[in-house]
Amino acid sequence: MAFTEFRTLDEKSLVEYIKATPALSDKIGNNFDDLKIKEVGDGNLNFVYIVVSPAGSFVIKQAIPYVRCIGESWPMTKERAYFEALALREHGRLCPENVPEVYHFDRTMSVIGMRYLEPPHIILRKGLIAGIEYPLLAEHISDYMAKTLYHTSLLYRTTTEHKHDVAEFCGNVELCRLTEQVVFSDPYKVSDFNRCTSPYLDHDAEAVREDDILKLEVAELKSKFCERAQALVHGDLHTGSVMVTRESTQVIDPEFAFYGPMGFDIGAFIGNLILAFYAQDGHADQGNDRKTYKEWILRTIKETWSLFYKKFTALWDEHKDGSGEAYLPGIYNKPELHQLVQRKFMQDLFHDTLGFGAAKMIRRIVGVAHVEDFESITDASKRAQCERPALNLAKMLLKERRNFQSIDEVVSAIQQLQ
Repeated sequence: MAFTEFRTLDEKSLVEYIKATPALSDKIGNNFDDLKIKEVGDGNLNFVYIVVSPAGSFVIKQAIPYVRCIGESWPMTKERAYFEALALREHGRLCPENVPEVYHFDRTMSVIGMRYLEPPHIILRKGLIAGIEYPLLAEHISDYMAKTLYHTSLLYRTTTEHKHDVAEFCGNVELCRLTEQVVFSDPYKVSDFNRCTSPYLDHDAEAVREDDILKLEVAELKSKFCERAQALVHGDLHTGSVMVTRESTQVIDPEFAFYGPMGFDIGAFIGNLILAFYAQDGHADQGNDRKTYKEWILRTIKETWSLFYKKFTALWDEHKDGSGEAYLPGIYNKPELHQLVQRKFMQDLFHDTLGFGAAKMIRRIVGVAHVEDFESITDASKRAQCERPALNLAKMLLKERRNFQSIDEVVSAIQQLQ
């Protein structure tokens, strides 16, 4: 059976596909008798199969030409698999400890074969709902963000190298357009796709649509998202795109990857931690009021930014006389000048992070795709009580982000708005 043109794989044809692909059949020791295959795609877009044999394992991810959770009425390019494989390989090269290895990519079939993150790895979002602490999370995610964002920016590279890669990733326009719609447009207008915890949040959703200052600020963030090719961003770095154990942190699913503003990744991650914080009261019970867990989440938010700042600026210091063309050493040759530009850059990045993080929070409460943190709170009025302060904080952060000088001030604001 030849796989020379695209077709959607099922468990039966997947076995044939593996047989025809040495890079995959070698991983399971060519043993097809004791093969276990399980479809686990719980996301919105793709089919995901776990393939396990006594000799080895891998995951197969296939992009199909429409949005899986909606159906063929919402077409979606399967070329996204190409950009996902490209980003996994590039980010994996820069931070191999926190990105699963790619074993195989087939552009015709839109199939990626990669490392299976075996149990006890779970999706971070599910761990946050369950109230599990991950002592190394901030350490690992800050490592991933500092290494991937720094090394794909002009702080490290020449404009020639940078433009070449920007041009390549411009091909991922369809997924960028999806983000433009669901993050920067739909929540601010009447749209069939929007939903909220009705009737409780109907007024709140309307207030978002009527807030002119909010719309002014969102336009600026959208413009940055569309125009600022700062670094190779993951493009969808929420807590559902990270798999964890207490010792391991693995970033998956970069199919939205493109050259965009660094703050979009950092903000996505921190914004989703803030959502997890506000959802905790909905998951508290007699046995656990979640108070200490909420403190852990706030500590993790602080550490994520602080460690990122430290690691990113350390990489910058280390390579300041390298081939990066943003700040040429012949011009930025005094230590105090180096510090001046670095401080300004990091402050702007901090404000971008808060803005994008807030935009991501808003769309998860009044837009099309919500988060399990809130959705798993079955009592709708209770859920709305958790969502409302999160929405209010996000609106405030988005409009007043430039007034915040430190992550500590942000955490204080979160604590006050409960």
